[in-house]
Amino acid sequence: MDASASIAVPVNPASIAAMRRSQRWIQIWVGLGFIAYLFLPWYAIQDATWYEAIPQVFSQGEGANGLMQAVTQGRVWLLVGLAGLLSCAVGGLLPAGRAQGRWLLAGGAIGFIGLSVAGFAIGAKGWSFAALNAQFGELAVNQFGMGAGGFIALAALVLLAAFGVARLGFFKGDLFVSAAVAGCGVLMALFIAYPVSKALSGAFFDEDAHWSIGAFIERVFTERIWGLGCLSGGVRCGVAWNTLLLALLTAAGTTFLGTLMALMAERGSRRGQGLLRVLALLPIITPPFVVGLGLILLFGRAGVVNQVLESVFGIEPTRWFYGMPGVLVAQLFAFTPIAFMIMRGVVQGIAPSLEEAAQMLRADRRSAFFTVTLPLLKPGLANAFLVGFIESMADFGNPVVVGGQFSVLSTDIFFAIVGAQYDQGRAASLAWVLTMFALGVFALQRFVLGKKNYTTVSGKGDAGIAMPLPDGVRRTIYCIALPWVGFTAVVYLFAFAGGFVQTWGRDYTPTLNHFKTAFALEWGQFGLVWAGTAWNSLFTTVKLAGISAPITAALGLLIAWLLARNEFKGRGLFEFGALLAFAIPGTVLGVSYILAFNVPPLELTGTGLIIVLCFMFRNLPVGVRAGTAAFKQLDRSLDEASMMLRASTSQTLFKVVLPLLKPALVAALVYSFVRAMTTVSAVIFLVTAENELATTYIIGRVGNGDYGIALAYCTVLMILMSLAIGLVQAVVGERKLGRRKVGTPVAAAPVAPVT
Repeated sequence: MDASASIAVPVNPASIAAMRRSQRWIQIWVGLGFIAYLFLPWYAIQDATWYEAIPQVFSQGEGANGLMQAVTQGRVWLLVGLAGLLSCAVGGLLPAGRAQGRWLLAGGAIGFIGLSVAGFAIGAKGWSFAALNAQFGELAVNQFGMGAGGFIALAALVLLAAFGVARLGFFKGDLFVSAAVAGCGVLMALFIAYPVSKALSGAFFDEDAHWSIGAFIERVFTERIWGLGCLSGGVRCGVAWNTLLLALLTAAGTTFLGTLMALMAERGSRRGQGLLRVLALLPIITPPFVVGLGLILLFGRAGVVNQVLESVFGIEPTRWFYGMPGVLVAQLFAFTPIAFMIMRGVVQGIAPSLEEAAQMLRADRRSAFFTVTLPLLKPGLANAFLVGFIESMADFGNPVVVGGQFSVLSTDIFFAIVGAQYDQGRAASLAWVLTMFALGVFALQRFVLGKKNYTTVSGKGDAGIAMPLPDGVRRTIYCIALPWVGFTAVVYLFAFAGGFVQTWGRDYTPTLNHFKTAFALEWGQFGLVWAGTAWNSLFTTVKLAGISAPITAALGLLIAWLLARNEFKGRGLFEFGALLAFAIPGTVLGVSYILAFNVPPLELTGTGLIIVLCFMFRNLPVGVRAGTAAFKQLDRSLDEASMMLRASTSQTLFKVVLPLLKPALVAALVYSFVRAMTTVSAVIFLVTAENELATTYIIGRVGNGDYGIALAYCTVLMILMSLAIGLVQAVVGERKLGRRKVGTPVAAAPVAPVT
């Protein structure tokens, strides 16, 4: 045998195919970047549709492509992105390796950073900052808001830079993971961190618009915010303590009630479960002021409860409900369904075999429940508590309706912005306090869960039967959860009834006139006419909510997967960024979007897109938390088995992991859609005459005293969203875990014949 003969090394066909796929994706994104530069308008054209803008791409007008803008109109800074794409194109021609990674990273980073700096530095009037104008003089040319060409080119540069990072050995060389982290990170930085920082920075400027740490300290550390007068005989405590106490009570109460409902729905009697789920979800599909109105009709000074107490016991009606008790009840009522949706998926995921193992070791049902079942609920409990806490802090509708003299941070921020004082610095300082509270609870949750493992769904089959609830636990759940569900039904009966009577409180004559005014249909000369005054706002709301909900759910679950299945530097900051939108009151988020996106590089104010983006990133944390809780129950061996069978990371995510996340997907889709349909504070400053939403229409009617029309509209919204929830659950389906139902026999294993 010739010693110089080479030894043949077997080549893995799957590795070659994966490498070719990754090379193909690099080339696709390089091509998309050049297409964006050459065939799409670089800047947004006001009041022009896409088919009107395309013919202008090769013209000298404002709709010209990026190359024309740079060469013929003097916007030479746009060439930096083109240079970055050329560098990435060179890298795309190289074989996979570190050399290719350096070309991709350098080109993508230079192009993206260069275009971003120019975008923020140069606006519609030249330089955006006075210092640049003083340093370099007046700029002869300007630029407008980014259009389709600029957006796609920047997206291509970000992803190509991420591919380069993966080629250099980070993220285990996985292009999909690297691109997902980079893409989600840029989106959160642009649509959460950037606008929020614009709003929060106001706390550091004094009345003369000069930077001052002293101004921040003076605004934050005041008696109004941190006072403890209520403990020493005073009238009230500081607004920060009010908010913190309310948030803790609400988070604990919603987590407790949501867990009881989830256990009753999944482990209780099958009878009435459909009704239970409908009643449990009703509060989440209702505009927030309707909940407050229904509670006032029950417990207000002229409410039913006070009237009964006066007529039966002679107790004079008072305003006892307004204040801390009323806000707490309203928030429990409004946010318990969120905890129920999160906990239901967690309860479903508990493997019956673990409970059966405890019983085989002679543990009774009560011991098995408290030592096995309950500890496995910890991820869901922690996530439900966190969401409830942040929801309570950011809530505006309930405190403003039933709060009375009880002040919280969100209402103080609102009145600081829209009140006669218009003190943006004070509003920003209050928002800082809210952010610090959210950060503290976030850190506490991570400390409680730590590095413990709560995996209950593995790659092994589990045909066990879920353990029935212990008798004492079941009775306790029924004694607490059923009255709460009944209370829900009573409040909604009042809310429904208000739209079917002539005038609530004076004339209870049944009528459908309110529905006719809002949703009348007529047959005109040219066909069907949507004559009702509410149709336009309803169509706009459904359209924008329908666009935002699936994107929000997909982005939330993708971020949850990145956090649960991947380790990378900055992971904690990445997770906190995904939750930051919840820590900011909706009013502040809406104002921050106006401040951030009213000027280049993103001129979105007045468009439907800014409302969609606000919906997306306001509701993003629920998808992240629901997905995180579900991922903690899925064994990593499922992912590993799929990868060993030569599936790519994206194939594993979509074909193995995602089907097991159906409860989390339903929660994210339902919550995103209904919150987009019912939100008030986050979009009240973003709506226009062309993009009027259902909630702003209702607020306008309430302001005019047309309560019947407002309640009729709310009734239609609740019916519509109930149908939407049923549709989402039907399309997504139930998660199949191979569990036996009670009474289903187990097939006996075949017995080998004796020889």
